[in-house]
Amino acid sequence: MTPRYPQHCIPKVDILIRFVALLLVCSAVPVTAQTILLPAAPAPAANPQGLVRVALTTSLGVIVIDLEGKRAPVTTANFLRYVDQKRLDGTVFYRAMKLDFGGPGPQGLVQGGTQNDPKRILKPIAHEPTNVTGVLHKAGAISMARWAPGTATADFSILLSDMPSLDANPGGPGDNAGYAAFGHVVEGMDVVTKIYSAPISATKGEGVMKGQMIEAPVKIVTARRIKIPPPPAAPSGGAQPLLR
Repeated sequence: MTPRYPQHCIPKVDILIRFVALLLVCSAVPVTAQTILLPAAPAPAANPQGLVRVALTTSLGVIVIDLEGKRAPVTTANFLRYVDQKRLDGTVFYRAMKLDFGGPGPQGLVQGGTQNDPKRILKPIAHEPTNVTGVLHKAGAISMARWAPGTATADFSILLSDMPSLDANPGGPGDNAGYAAFGHVVEGMDVVTKIYSAPISATKGEGVMKGQMIEAPVKIVTARRIKIPPPPAAPSGGAQPLLR
């Protein structure tokens, strides 16, 4: 059914004629587009997550990692101590844990760092569990190696697959604190895969690490902070014009 206006809104004939005449007069006058200036879009925050970017230059290529300075401040600050003091320069990736969860692609992790070299390590740090930080053990995550909670120094792992078993599980039995994930790889996962794929020694390692030690460890040549590129600029630095 065609919608109708209410009866009292129907104009009388004479009013309608005057309205049409006025409309014809106005249509003869050229209309110039009006430019209305709208406020410019606010610039995006430079780094709202508090990320710190580090480049690990290895003998197989460069791995770029964003550290979660806001969500995992203790673990990030500790790793940056080793970076800034060049204590990771000349260390190696020495372990490749190869797992089979039945999914596609490589599964497991690679591990590197100081190997508790007394000339390199600093005091251990407080443990930051994943249920507090929210930084989980997803593919590409970097996480601190440790013995008991609160013993981590400068050995770390990079994951090639999701490993939720490394996350904290407060309701679980025994050592349920998990490991401290504190960042993720943003470039160079192909390099991580090369390290993972390196030949494994048949004799190196003890206990659970036997059969996981890389025959020729991959050298970390340097570890340095690098700048995070600024976010894309707004289309225009000033007000945004709108034509009407």
